[in-house]
Amino acid sequence: MRAGNAGDADSYRRLLVQLTPVLRAAARRGLGSAGMADTDAEDVVQETLLAIHLKRQSWDAEAPFGPWLRAIARHKMIDALRRRGRRINVSIDDFSEVLADGAAGPDMLAADVGRHLEDLPPGQRSVVRAIAVEGESIGDTAARLKMTSGAVRVALHRGLAALARKFRTEEP
Repeated sequence: MRAGNAGDADSYRRLLVQLTPVLRAAARRGLGSAGMADTDAEDVVQETLLAIHLKRQSWDAEAPFGPWLRAIARHKMIDALRRRGRRINVSIDDFSEVLADGAAGPDMLAADVGRHLEDLPPGQRSVVRAIAVEGESIGDTAARLKMTSGAVRVALHRGLAALARKFRTEEP
């Protein structure tokens, strides 16, 4: 990659040729476990190679190449899975007897959310409350809390991940 970015077209071509089977195997493995076809994996390989080409100047020549490559490949695989989506249609009639009364729901939900947010560290709690509960944007939250947008995204991700772990381990 260093030689390719320095203008050596043959080295760059060899890099892409050598990466293709590795990317193909990873895409087939990742998408196959989600029930997607090999043709979808081939699309991911092509999108990954294109992204490498378009973003190659963003790679820091002093940093390892592998993590940069894996991040691009991972994002392209996630994009493919999102495009596919998971749509399950279930009739609401199947759940009519177990659905809660709408009048009591919002108060109970607000109390439940508040209780769980209190378990988070203060920084994560502020970010999750602002974005997930109050609907603020990342930029507005960052400005109000005097944080960078990246730090807000990290705190939001960590806070939501902690809540998800808590919900998975809690008894119903």
